[in-house]
Amino acid sequence: MRINLHIERLVLDGLPIERTQGSKIRAAVEQELTRLLASGGLSSQLRTGGAIPLLRGRNIKLRKGASPAGVGAKIARAVHEGIARKP
Repeated sequence: MRINLHIERLVLDGLPIERTQGSKIRAAVEQELTRLLASGGLSSQLRTGGAIPLLRGRNIKLRKGASPAGVGAKIARAVHEGIARKP
């Protein structure tokens, strides 16, 4: 199965990160979402195609000094929950 995922915009409010860490967080989100989707984590509703115009991820908790890789992985898991839900 081939999955094409396009995230037009990812809004991250209140993250204690520096602007220079954005690309590292983005790479971590992509890597973790790829891993989760490759393991079959996609709702049956989206397996045949579809779009979600807006997805609100759950809140995540970060500890002070969290690495960009750790932040990105948590964001990816929060997004994945929204696209892996069963209808």
